[in-house]
Amino acid sequence: MTESLPADIADVLAAVLNTDSPVHGVLRRQVPHLRVRARCTCGCGTAYFELDTSEVDPAPTGPGTVVAAEAQLVTETGECPGEVLAFTQGGYLSWLEVCSWSDDIEVTLTAARHWLRPRF
Repeated sequence: MTESLPADIADVLAAVLNTDSPVHGVLRRQVPHLRVRARCTCGCGTAYFELDTSEVDPAPTGPGTVVAAEAQLVTETGECPGEVLAFTQGGYLSWLEVCSWSDDIEVTLTAARHWLRPRF
């Protein structure tokens, strides 16, 4: 989606931001302006963003923190070990979170990228 983001983040954002949603369309236009401010140190791949808000419009998601996009992760065997959530603050992409629901399957952004791939 953009050269400025690592491929794992760009691919997952492309997968969870639906092209049919007007709100997601506004958020997709923010992606080329995102920079990774920090990543979770546990290895899950959660990423926190910086965004120059003077370069883009806010999405109509509301004034506070909102889950603007989400996708359940489904493995090849049909298990759902977690999900990916894209958060906004004031209509601007703020962070991408990888959530694990399983103690048996490691859930990382790399795994999420693979499990979301059929949805691209």
